[in-house]
Amino acid sequence: MKSFKTLLGSIMAAFFPLLAMADFGLTTTQQYFDVDTGAGLTFKIRRLDNGVSVQSAGDIASLKFNGVEYQNQSRGSQVNSGFDWLYSGVSAVTVDARVVENQFVVVTVKAGDLTHYYMARNGYPHIYMATYFTTEPNIHGHVRYILRLNANLLPNGPEPSNISRTVSTVEASDIFALPNGETRSKHYSNMRLKDWQFIGATGSNVGMWVVRGNQEGGSGGPFYRSLLNQGGGDQEITYIVNYGQTQTEAFRTHILNDYTFVVTDGSEPGAVDTSWFSKLDLLGYMAPSERGKVAMVAIHGRDSASEYTVGFANETAQYWTTPDSATGYFKSPDMRPGEYTMTLYKNELSVLARQVTVVAGETTILNSHTIEHDPDTDAAVWRIGTWDGSPTEFLNGDKLTIMHPSDSRIESWGSGLFTIGENVDADFPAYFWKDINNQYRIQFKLTEAERQQNRILRIGITCAFSGGRARIKVNGWQSDIKAASVQPKTRSLTTGSYRCNNTTFTYAIPASAWQADAEAWNVLTLEVISGSGGQQFLSPAFSVDAIDLLATEADEVDEPPVTDEPEVPEVPDDPEDDSSNDGNGNDSDSAADDEQKDETEVINVSIGAVPFPLVFLLTMLLLPGRVAARFMGVNRR
Repeated sequence: MKSFKTLLGSIMAAFFPLLAMADFGLTTTQQYFDVDTGAGLTFKIRRLDNGVSVQSAGDIASLKFNGVEYQNQSRGSQVNSGFDWLYSGVSAVTVDARVVENQFVVVTVKAGDLTHYYMARNGYPHIYMATYFTTEPNIHGHVRYILRLNANLLPNGPEPSNISRTVSTVEASDIFALPNGETRSKHYSNMRLKDWQFIGATGSNVGMWVVRGNQEGGSGGPFYRSLLNQGGGDQEITYIVNYGQTQTEAFRTHILNDYTFVVTDGSEPGAVDTSWFSKLDLLGYMAPSERGKVAMVAIHGRDSASEYTVGFANETAQYWTTPDSATGYFKSPDMRPGEYTMTLYKNELSVLARQVTVVAGETTILNSHTIEHDPDTDAAVWRIGTWDGSPTEFLNGDKLTIMHPSDSRIESWGSGLFTIGENVDADFPAYFWKDINNQYRIQFKLTEAERQQNRILRIGITCAFSGGRARIKVNGWQSDIKAASVQPKTRSLTTGSYRCNNTTFTYAIPASAWQADAEAWNVLTLEVISGSGGQQFLSPAFSVDAIDLLATEADEVDEPPVTDEPEVPEVPDDPEDDSSNDGNGNDSDSAADDEQKDETEVINVSIGAVPFPLVFLLTMLLLPGRVAARFMGVNRR
């Protein structure tokens, strides 16, 4: 009779899935904490280290929906490459679980200074996750959660990051090409942070997503771009808390960063309610009642053709909101109390900045403000592009976040000529490289009155790689050498991000540089210069925001050197960190940036006269066993 009941239960569960969604709760075994959401989703968190370098205590070891296993069974879903490999010298991981009010399950993973929570709520096919850390994990220098799900069951992910059909490597160990020359990379799944609320993949009558939280503990602001997915044998859905690539500000700590894994029938997920977190005593959590807001009556002086964003940032947290398109009125999200720099962006270019104070339980009301300076309002003899902090209006500017600049779909970057009055913005290159499209020319004519004055030329950039910037030549006159802008040292322009530190270079051109004949063309040549090396698309470069010749007269002019003096090579702030480009396309983040590859990949370099493999083997003999095993990707036991 007992066997018959067991068989009957199995049949009912198979044919009536809703009946299998009733047993919400937590089951503890020696190896796992088993969680049933009561909504068809069950998952297992590994309690113990089983000695395999790609499976750590604290990982998701199983993730089933309606009885179907979606989790990669050879490798866990985890923070970075595992909770036992976050901090140097720290491999101990503790995993505990508890049930709260018979409605919530909380699994707590502690590893060094990082605490990670997995949470379930009765009747919801979700895994609510949150990560808190008091110091930045120092092995990989970032915090991201990677879900490794079966791509055969979830084949429909972002195409730009689907590397499953690629046949060759384009750059480093993370950008690849299809037979037709199209490029694919995890980097090309990026979107501006303000533009996405969820990421994921779908299969037959199923969708698996990560819905982001408010990202107050992230770094980089509303326009920060970072990888979100890589498709291949797995669908790797990645939630970035913070990341080492193209970072323009320090990482933030001591904040609970929440994000939620959501299962649907294939439809997009809706908003996620996390108000019940207040019942769970989570490290770093701050309830809405402890927060404050900022509101502004109106913003004057806006360009009706542009989108605006208001950002808030201090060392503790970051936030943003979109002002009303008609009036400029806005109200911020709930914010942690403190002093913030409030910045108004025209698209991605700062045009107004103020200090504001946020008080718990209150809304700080600001009177109407007027934009301080929009460069587009300055009178110009001619202008190429829009001053908005992005290169998207230029040649290939609409493609560069989702493909490599060598992609077969990219229009030619070859050195060319832009004629003022004939060409349009879309003809002008979005990026300039020392090795690709250097010595680009702009030709224009000036009236008799215009030729009598010294002029200021402005070149606005959004990012620069390897110290790239422009030295200009106008007919027979040449500018001085400008100092390099302050930018991140990692790859940027080839990995789908033009967003770094907006910088404007100004060049005061003497009237003597202009052609004497009003009918003659003045030719301005852009020369990409740098004291740093690199080749082809990893040669020094910059991305363009706008370039214009102002109508107002320059008070003083640049004094170029009498001779073409050699440029002094740049020295990095930290000599130990000058590894952003080794000439082979390997950058400082690529090894830590692609943990699923770096455990088996052999990098062919040498240290002095000693072959790298010998150095590697000697290092392995000196390292503690657990760390050496992690580097070598083998069973630690």
